Amino acid sequence: MAVEDVSSSLISSLQNPTPTTTNSGTGALGKDAFLQLLVTQMKNQNPLDPQDNTAFVAQLAQFSSLESMQNLTASVDSIASSYTSSQALQASSLVGRSVVVETGSAVVDTTKGMTGSVVVPSSATGTTVKIYDSSKTLVDTVDLGTQAAGTTSFTWDGTDSAGAPVASGTYSFVASGSIDGKGTSLATYLPATVNSVTTAAAGGEMTLNLAGGTSIGLSKVQTIGI
Repeated sequence: MAVEDVSSSLISSLQNPTPTTTNSGTGALGKDAFLQLLVTQMKNQNPLDPQDNTAFVAQLAQFSSLESMQNLTASVDSIASSYTSSQALQASSLVGRSVVVETGSAVVDTTKGMTGSVVVPSSATGTTVKIYDSSKTLVDTVDLGTQAAGTTSFTWDGTDSAGAPVASGTYSFVASGSIDGKGTSLATYLPATVNSVTTAAAGGEMTLNLAGGTSIGLSKVQTIGI
C-alpha cells in the first residue's frame, strides 16, 4: 500500500474512530498516534519511489482541518453546557416571583384586587373587560370607554357588579371593544405567580409553569416582578 493510501486511511479512522489499542489507552486513534505512524512511514518509504511532497502537505492540511473541527466541537459542547447551567440558575430565581404574561385567566386574591392591561391595536370605543368566575358566570364588568391605540391598564377591586366581595380563585378576563364599528376581542396581560420552571433540552426555551395550571414560554413574559 502506498504511503498516501495509508495516510488517507488514518485520516478516515480519525473521522470515524473504531476501538483500537493505543499507548494512550483511549481506545481510538489519536493525533499523537497518527503523527507517529506518519513519521514512521516517511522513514520507511521506498527511496526509489518516495512520497510526493504535495501529497504529504495535503495530508497534513487535512489532518489540521480535522483537528480544528474536533476542537470546535469541544468548544460548542462547553458553551452548551454553560448555557444549560445558566438556564437552571435563572429558572431557580424565577420560582415564586410574579410575572405579567398574555393570558385570559389568573389566580386572584380578591382581598387585594388585581391590575392588568389591555392591548388596543387601534382606536376603540365601548372598551370593556368582562370578568368570569370558574363556573363561567359573569361576575363584574370593567368599563374602559373609548381608548386610543396602545396599552391601557385596568383594575378590578375583587367585588361583583353589586359591590359585594367575591371569593379568591381563578377568574377569566375577556376584553373587547368596537374598532371601525366591529366588535373586536382584545389581548389581556395579567399577573401570575411562577410555581415551577421547566428547562428545555438542546438549548430550547424555558417554560414557566404558572399558578392556575397554565404554562408559557419565557419569551412571552412582558414583565418580571418581585
